[in-house]
Amino acid sequence: MNRPKITSDKNNKSLKIKRFVKKKIQDSGFKRANLIVVIGGDGFMLQTLKKSKKLSNIYYGINSGNYGFLMNKFSKKNLIKNLAKSKITKISPLEMKVLSNQKIKKYLAINEVSILRQSRQAASVSIKNGSKYIIRKLISDGVLVSTPAGSTAYNLSVHGPILNLNSNKISVAPISAFRPRRWKGKIISDKSKVIIKNLNYQKRPISAVADNIEIRNAKEISITTNHKIKFKLLYDNNSSLQKKIKLEQLRKET
Repeated sequence: MNRPKITSDKNNKSLKIKRFVKKKIQDSGFKRANLIVVIGGDGFMLQTLKKSKKLSNIYYGINSGNYGFLMNKFSKKNLIKNLAKSKITKISPLEMKVLSNQKIKKYLAINEVSILRQSRQAASVSIKNGSKYIIRKLISDGVLVSTPAGSTAYNLSVHGPILNLNSNKISVAPISAFRPRRWKGKIISDKSKVIIKNLNYQKRPISAVADNIEIRNAKEISITTNHKIKFKLLYDNNSSLQKKIKLEQLRKET
């Protein structure tokens, strides 16, 4: 068994927690193979997962940011106990392929792929599920394609549906739909291939963003779930990712 590796964001709060965690693990002699303790917020966790080349790694996130949906609450008292009893949740990312300037670029998205207008004019796009149209022409500020893990993030802010972690679904949600004004989006199978085409790329340019990686002047974007990749995240017994999603479904606006 190997001692866990620890990585943290660069802000003072994260570095302070890192020093505490490192000493606590050393003093306790706690060991767990392939464990990486990630200290920061959701953005830092996403960044860490995408850098990983080993699917055998497991990740325990400690929140040092604001909400930290993908992270666990920091507990000085119960740190080692929480690490020892935490349970694995597996999530598969979206794979985004973008045709831009005659080049195809490919990136992973754990939360969502965002299609966004990049000028003052609204985006004009068509959206297909394979060979069938979801919508032939959508004029809007953009579109979100979200995983269940990401359905409580940006997707929720644009009034997209919250998806259960084991739903085997992805969400396609408009951002400020102008025409058709009442289109609310669609929930589809995670085995789908979503194809989004810019219907007027010269006059109405759009960008495609995989979590936080942006490709500008996108002409066509294809999005699939990469089931071959399964990131392993650890959660405390009383705060699983599934439980967090259910709490968001029940949460009332304040």
